[in-house]
Amino acid sequence: MQIFSWIGNVFGYLLWFFYEFTKNYGVSIILFTIVLKIIMFPFSIKQQKSMAKNTRLQGKQKEIQKKYGNNKQKMSEEMQKLYQQEGVNPMGGCLTSIIPLIIMMGIYYSVVNPLQNTLHIAGSKVTEAMQLLQQVPGVGNLFSGFYGEIDLVKHFDFFKDFLPMFSADEAANIASFGQGFNFLGLNLLDTPQSSSFSSMLWLIPVLCLVSSLVTQWLMPKITGNQMAMQGCMKWMMFILPLFSAWIAYTVPAAVGFYWIINTVLQFLQTWVLNIFYNADTM
Repeated sequence: MQIFSWIGNVFGYLLWFFYEFTKNYGVSIILFTIVLKIIMFPFSIKQQKSMAKNTRLQGKQKEIQKKYGNNKQKMSEEMQKLYQQEGVNPMGGCLTSIIPLIIMMGIYYSVVNPLQNTLHIAGSKVTEAMQLLQQVPGVGNLFSGFYGEIDLVKHFDFFKDFLPMFSADEAANIASFGQGFNFLGLNLLDTPQSSSFSSMLWLIPVLCLVSSLVTQWLMPKITGNQMAMQGCMKWMMFILPLFSAWIAYTVPAAVGFYWIINTVLQFLQTWVLNIFYNADTM
């Protein structure tokens, strides 16, 4: 998990940069995701070209399946020959499908460790504050769990006078940060699993699931690549939406919110790229 924490620390700089301008973490996540899409755009073009080439081969693939349907080994050999002749990698889209999940884990660690990974406060100060707060009768257990840093941010106004390890600037940043997680009436610091129905945070995992399933269903129709869901892509069509929804349900809402924004932007990007890089133009 150290690698994801390191990624979260790097992402934290960009998130804080946007937060300084917007003073809203939800808006910062939207801007952050757009910037990542721009950075990843060359890889997205490569993936789109690979999908277009696969679409172009569908007719030949069907012929091979029909001719060697009773001989799986021979069919596999002929498929490999076809891919080599056409310069197509059937697994070409797998890596770019996994990358958003890796990014989501980085976002997760930037959210659950906001003091160290987003505000970049020294770990020794954070540890000292946590150890001190854990000794407070009645509320100490809040700061002993995995989301201790989040709870410190949420309740910082109450405890700030008892935490001299933070400088004046650090204390001001923590206090400001704690006020910036309200987005459209949702507190992105809270977790849907532990929140009441009236908090409306259940919308986050539901939208995660719906947006992912709809995107996975519409993507082959838009690209015309009805055979795209093969290999790793086939099981990802179902596993990834369910997994993302489960994560969104059990972690702070900011993580699920990122996944929704990423899914929607990914769909729009693929739709636009397919106009320029489709099976006909390729």
